[in-house]
Amino acid sequence: MSKRLGRGLDALIPSLNVKEDDKVTEIGVKQLRANPYQPRKQFNEDAIKELSESIKEHGVIQPIIVRAVVKGHEIIAGERRWRAAQLAGLETIPAVVREFSDQQVMEIALIENIQREDLNAMEVAQAYQAIMDQFELTQEELSAKVGKSRSHIANFLRLMHLPEEIKDYVSRGTISMGHARAIAGVEETARKLELARKTIQEGWSVRELEEAIQQMQQQTEQKKKVKPRAKHQDPYLGQAEDQLREALKTTVKIKSSKDKGKIEISYFSKDDLNRLLDILNVEM
Repeated sequence: MSKRLGRGLDALIPSLNVKEDDKVTEIGVKQLRANPYQPRKQFNEDAIKELSESIKEHGVIQPIIVRAVVKGHEIIAGERRWRAAQLAGLETIPAVVREFSDQQVMEIALIENIQREDLNAMEVAQAYQAIMDQFELTQEELSAKVGKSRSHIANFLRLMHLPEEIKDYVSRGTISMGHARAIAGVEETARKLELARKTIQEGWSVRELEEAIQQMQQQTEQKKKVKPRAKHQDPYLGQAEDQLREALKTTVKIKSSKDKGKIEISYFSKDDLNRLLDILNVEM
């Protein structure tokens, strides 16, 4: 666990461990309901069946953690065990009742899943956005809570602005987080969809997709009769431009006049700007 994570959640994670002096209560499986803040939307059915068979033979060895709500109890940790217990035909399941706020419940669900890498990229993005919206957190505050850099948070939040079709591709693993991040930098929705579909059809790697985006941008510039890129005039500046584009993952132009010039770096949203500031190590 990172130091940044420890500052935000040290008091929460230990509370998920069952201690010898904890009071364990048998609670009816029908009186329990899933954590509404659970970011994971898809559960591995084969893994649930396997756990169910183990429960039939040995019972539920590790109690689940719950909190009391208006109608019954809500699961904080142990939803897989609860699902498997239902499949095994159990009427009750051992549980430890603890007190948690809504924010703590949401944070715990997110951290547990991210640490086990159980979430796909869209589930992570949706969970980050939900926490920020629900509790009015900034990217910096969320970064401290989950132990991730601000640029990491920004990269996932950019996925929320993708068309629903592309979000679905990411959720199903048809395209990767790297593909989606590259496509998110394209402005026009129609172009985004075109690139996503071609990525799937052609089996493009992230690098091949980035090259296709770069070619598309060059063609657009030519149609607008934009002046030729500086690298056609000076190979050194062209190489510098390419290296900056690769490092920053966005459009970069170097314009020069004799020994002077300027560097233009494109960004496509406030989150994208924050991502670039992190890369450039600029403190706001």
